[in-house]
Amino acid sequence: MARAFLVVMDSLGVGGAPDAGGYFNGDLPDTGANTLGHIAAACAAGQADQGRAGPLRLPNLDALGLGAALRLASGARGAGLDGDPSGLWGVAEEISRGKDTPSGHWELAGLPVPWDWAYFPKTTPCFPDDIVAEVMRLAGTDGILGNEHASGTEIIDRLGAAHQETGWPICYTSVDSVFQIAAHEETFGLDRLLALCAALAPMLHARRIGRVIARPFTGSPGSYARTANRHDYAIAPPGPTLLDLVQGAGRVTYTIGKIRDIFAGRGVDHAVTGPDAALMEHLGAHVADAADGSLTFANFVEFDSLYGHRRDVAGYAGHLEWFDAMLGPILAALRPDDLMILTADHGNDPTWPGTDHTRERVPVLAKGPYSGQIGIRAFADVGASLAAHLGMPNQGPGQSFL
Repeated sequence: MARAFLVVMDSLGVGGAPDAGGYFNGDLPDTGANTLGHIAAACAAGQADQGRAGPLRLPNLDALGLGAALRLASGARGAGLDGDPSGLWGVAEEISRGKDTPSGHWELAGLPVPWDWAYFPKTTPCFPDDIVAEVMRLAGTDGILGNEHASGTEIIDRLGAAHQETGWPICYTSVDSVFQIAAHEETFGLDRLLALCAALAPMLHARRIGRVIARPFTGSPGSYARTANRHDYAIAPPGPTLLDLVQGAGRVTYTIGKIRDIFAGRGVDHAVTGPDAALMEHLGAHVADAADGSLTFANFVEFDSLYGHRRDVAGYAGHLEWFDAMLGPILAALRPDDLMILTADHGNDPTWPGTDHTRERVPVLAKGPYSGQIGIRAFADVGASLAAHLGMPNQGPGQSFL
């Protein structure tokens, strides 16, 4: 029985979103942002030679159609990405009003977001008094630290020592619809942090804040480091998704990375998490052993979390090259009737001013018993196509491109 794999290369946009002018990094609209195109250009110009060198080399992804998708989406030609596609390829654009993680993933799974997310103002302080009071009550503290828009690594470096001295949680947000709490795993306690975020989440979800994120870290002043024990407490999808459809049909669903958190555990039978290197091992194991008729849904987050938000062009390029090299044997191990679709949930152009996601089209690359160009499609068409491959009726607005 055919199996399906959906792999999200978190934030690998290819530019060209027709509505990018309505989305911003600070005061700058996202018009012209192009994550892959600008990375490839920087590599070709010798501007991304830290830890790697030369033009961007992605032979496996390019053979599936990555360079062709870049050209279709935005007209950009990526140096070194000029192969003739052998797979099924195209691009997708989002209709949900946002450029965040839940919107992108839910829509890829067949469910566009029917509401506008709520966000916190870019002021200091930025959180309403009743939310601050509830955090203090749940944490058993006399105050909080932060209460601002910030980079997660920067605010931990800046406030980590005060956090350890006072025991107050570090609370911050970003342009996304999130409330993030950072705390030291040892002095504050990992279980205490997770319990705090879980208890706070319903209050935030009721206000259409998409996620409460636990951001544990370890170390000492000057050498703090976030750990892999991050947990997202996401608002539940407001309707059925591809995961629900597959599970409801009695098939097995597997998630790799933060997918379980993004979907609030709905429709998930088995889940594994960890850094991208471990996730790649899990993906290979699932290709080898996943049950007949199953769906495996994976997210590789470090493109976004380690390199996109930090505007690290060389790091992003190096991670793409690592991903491509590791992907080769996994693609070769797919069964003849398997379908693996590789795509993204939004952009995060590391050459763009600011530190936030960018509104872009995304590549859609498929390895399986199909080939050819699918053109410019909707995000929801990805979920509809995976359902069709598994022999299931489509329940959402998408249309299969198979």
